[in-house]
Amino acid sequence: MGLVAGVDSSTQSTKVELRDVDTGTLVATGRAPHPPTSPPTSEQHPDAWWTALREACAQLGAHRRDVVALAVAGQQHGLVVLGADDEVLRPAKLWNDTTSAPQAAALVAALGARRWATACGSVPVASFTVTKLRWLRDHEPRTYAAARRVLLPHDWLTWRLTGEPVTDRGDASGTGWWSPRTGRYDPELLAAVDAERDLFGLLPRVLAPGDVAGTLSADAADELGLPVGIPVGPGTGDNMAAALGLGLRPGDVAISLGTSGTAFAASELPTADATGAVAGFADATGRFLPLVCTLNATRVTDTVAAWLGVDTATVADLALAGLDRDAGRAGRPVFVPYFDGERTPDRPDATGLVTGLRTSTTREQLALAAHLGVVCGLLDGRDALTAAGVALEGRQFLIGGGARSPAYRRVVADLTGLPVLVPDADETVATGACVQAAAVLTGAGFDEVADAWDLGAGLVVEPQPGIDAVAERAAYQDAAKRV
Repeated sequence: MGLVAGVDSSTQSTKVELRDVDTGTLVATGRAPHPPTSPPTSEQHPDAWWTALREACAQLGAHRRDVVALAVAGQQHGLVVLGADDEVLRPAKLWNDTTSAPQAAALVAALGARRWATACGSVPVASFTVTKLRWLRDHEPRTYAAARRVLLPHDWLTWRLTGEPVTDRGDASGTGWWSPRTGRYDPELLAAVDAERDLFGLLPRVLAPGDVAGTLSADAADELGLPVGIPVGPGTGDNMAAALGLGLRPGDVAISLGTSGTAFAASELPTADATGAVAGFADATGRFLPLVCTLNATRVTDTVAAWLGVDTATVADLALAGLDRDAGRAGRPVFVPYFDGERTPDRPDATGLVTGLRTSTTREQLALAAHLGVVCGLLDGRDALTAAGVALEGRQFLIGGGARSPAYRRVVADLTGLPVLVPDADETVATGACVQAAAVLTGAGFDEVADAWDLGAGLVVEPQPGIDAVAERAAYQDAAKRV
């Protein structure tokens, strides 16, 4: 039937996959970088995403003419504001920009954490779009007054492709002003940003999971080398696309190790966690995607590798060597990896902590402690999902760049005491965008596409003796209290 294109526009780069509509076979890929960011201020101009998309598509070669549908997944929570002529008014503030922490605190104080959780499924932190729009109102009033559209990163790319200002329920659920429970924008939450301005007219229309956002415009087709007029799916956020790319079913949980770390699960029911630990997102299928996010994941072990003067593969080898040499918890240092502040727990101004150092501490122990610290933080998030009533009796996936690390695979399996399934596909977000494009094109159900493509197959890593999981996590939690 042809090929579907899935776009993953992340913080670091744009990736594009082309897959066979019927079998899901990967046919071609392209990738181009985005400008680096340095939190706490983390911004990128949307034009850089479009440039990267053009460059990534150029790498697909002649296969581009066989593309019959397209969908975009993008980094969640970013704020894109357009003016009267649809020009971008300023660089987009990204999810890991924490400068809106004071606005987050003010918004929560105004309505109360329980009201926020009930209304939109989440308690706002600095990552959420609602805090960034309030920041814009407070710090750049002229730009705020000139805004005529407010979009998320994936919305903006879909708009560039089709000319349609639309979003989907998955990405909309991470704004802080759309309710997964009711499926509507919430006027009280928007009024918390600005009670004097009608913000509804600035927001995109929210599409249903199987809707078509529009068709590829002639200008976009010419720039990207794709056929004009092909259908474009509604798109979604990166975590929602990752769930599609895994074929995640209710009861399954995914732990993602990338620039950030996430633990998320497919659920038939919405969640509302007033503690703020669990974000009660919608997914891209009509279900829900409760999620916990940490800001500090593989960047921590990359940083420790640089401290030790080795590459990331070697720091993983050192960590595994530390596992083989050290039995139990005694004498091992502890990392609390809040290097860039933290989102869960909500500590935007926090810094990292290393405790238990001795003159006898080895490189292997430091490497292992860094991996353990990252994973312990995410497993606190896994526990928060359970506490919020999310069933996790299904499969446990490990995805993201960190899933390629044998040290992370071993540590996750050992600390949970459960098998870890590492999917064959490296780029689950781009794969998920392909799934959406195929479902929109053919009218098939998302689970039907996942089964036909055999998504979720991969390497199973079994837990091994060597880590006292209870002692390790207790040591981490004790150290985290000191930060």
